[in-house]
Amino acid sequence: MKKLFIFFSLLISSLVFAKSSENIKIANTSEITEDATPYVLHKILENNNAKSIVFEKGTYHFYPDKGLSKFVYLSNHKDVFVKLAFPIEGFKDFTIDGQGSTFIFHGKMIPFLVQDSENIKIKNVTVDWAMAFHSEGEVIAHNDKEHTFDVRFGDEYPYDIRNEQIYFVKEYYEHDLGQTINYDKERKSIAYNDKASTPISTTARSSKKHNIDKIKYKYKVDKHGLTLRKVGVENRIRVKEIEPGVVRFYNHKKALPPIGTILSTKGQQGENRVAPGIRVTYTKNFDIENVTLHHAGGMGLLVENSENLTIDKFTITPSGDRMVSTTADATHFVGCRGLIKITNSLLENQLDDCVNIHGTYQEVVEQLGPKKLGIRMGHHQQEGFIIGRKGDQIGLVKIDKSFSPYHEGLTIESIQRINERYQIMTFKEDIPSGIEVGDYIENLTAYPEVILEKNVFRGNRARGILLSTPKNTLVKDNYFQSEMEAILVPVESTKWYESGSQANLTVVGNTFDNCNYGGLSRGIIRFHTDEDNTSIAFHNILIKDNTFKLFDNMVMEVHNTDGLTFENNKMLSSDLFPQLFPENPAFVIKHSKNIVFKNNDYKGKATKMIESDGSAVNVDFQ
Repeated sequence: MKKLFIFFSLLISSLVFAKSSENIKIANTSEITEDATPYVLHKILENNNAKSIVFEKGTYHFYPDKGLSKFVYLSNHKDVFVKLAFPIEGFKDFTIDGQGSTFIFHGKMIPFLVQDSENIKIKNVTVDWAMAFHSEGEVIAHNDKEHTFDVRFGDEYPYDIRNEQIYFVKEYYEHDLGQTINYDKERKSIAYNDKASTPISTTARSSKKHNIDKIKYKYKVDKHGLTLRKVGVENRIRVKEIEPGVVRFYNHKKALPPIGTILSTKGQQGENRVAPGIRVTYTKNFDIENVTLHHAGGMGLLVENSENLTIDKFTITPSGDRMVSTTADATHFVGCRGLIKITNSLLENQLDDCVNIHGTYQEVVEQLGPKKLGIRMGHHQQEGFIIGRKGDQIGLVKIDKSFSPYHEGLTIESIQRINERYQIMTFKEDIPSGIEVGDYIENLTAYPEVILEKNVFRGNRARGILLSTPKNTLVKDNYFQSEMEAILVPVESTKWYESGSQANLTVVGNTFDNCNYGGLSRGIIRFHTDEDNTSIAFHNILIKDNTFKLFDNMVMEVHNTDGLTFENNKMLSSDLFPQLFPENPAFVIKHSKNIVFKNNDYKGKATKMIESDGSAVNVDFQ
């Protein structure tokens, strides 16, 4: 009997385990596909250690009405209540497999929210929104005498004109004119020299103010925040409907947008990032494989405080006749560690950068004890971000004097979030006596190694990639065509409070195809800091065996760099666009040393090779 009891106990245990480990299967039936949210959400929430959720191939719609409501702090976004169908929280060894399906979302939802998880994969799925978070219209007429222009908006972009202002109405969402830029309809990318005519001049200084300057604040305030940024500002642009779907714009300051271009608009900065496509936080080993993302109301992929990210065959591209894919960065990584690897991917037509990888600076408000600091988030879109975890190493930085920490020996014991902007950090060691209010803290542990290989970055607003990590970084065999810099290596300490003095960077075998066509005078590869000092920020850079196709002159700007080799690169002349800055040199070098140029082939149009203000030391130009 005892043996029989043990046998049946083991049998029951094995049956329970087998049930808990089987796949969750989603059938392609109209009862599910017309609104998959409640069914999928129920399966996710009741998950008993299943290893995957697998969809029969089909088109599935997801509406917010029956989604899980959650307030989410989103780095570089507006912190929002959103609705979820895929809350992947506390999962381990779990795969979402669309098997070629298309998921169409409606309203303010985050398609995939992955948090506090390990070994998660999303694969074989296409994601889109039924109605975009931005709007597009074709410029069809000018009146040069009155300096007005007319835009025709298609039926897919309904609008409402109130008090001579235009608002675009979506499912569960609306936006005003806000941030705008032109697309070239034929090239299906940002228009040449777009800075001459956009953004549209939506605001002007308000004409009447009373006693505004008498308001005093006890603590430092963020003038870029959503409230203070509106002080002293009134609407400038005025609109009038000429006929259904055709709107005339008055009071624009810049040149009129060229007829035939597509004007894209996404609403006010700070208000217009509410629904990233995939959000990952506090997760180890996250993979994307064979995923297409046509749109998102913010970034395509936003990753915070996570470790080991592998992105392969990730396509971000607009669907149908849309010019715009995601309304912010294609991919964005904050405070990550381990390895970020992006390969064989296409990131195009988004309204911000293709890849942005960085840490954060946070500001010392006060010392609360020998081991305790009060710290403040610098930018309003950092709110709620936790800079590190127990055991991480913190550096103290006086950013106006040096980009390197003056003290590195602090280990996080705990972080207490008091509110979205103020936190208390306790260390294992005593805080050094030289610390001052206004110093920055930087997490020296939370930087990743990076591999970006065999990708296409094109057609988007802003930069190709931004890199801010001292760990080994390889940028190899990629194609770039962006309207601003292809590669920006920054220290963005003043406004965005983004940290990470890049070092150990190799850029090899890439093609830079007529970048910087948007109208700004910048290098295709640019090393730049917000702070105007001579301190070194960037170290150990190799740029080798690349091809630059140049309609304009400037190839590279090098600021605050020690140790850069530019070798075996081909620079070819192109007539794709007219030159914008024929007076520019090929290279600009400032506050840098140990810079080597050798065995390069230059066939561009510049009459001057190097410009320096005399601050560069040991520049070897062969």
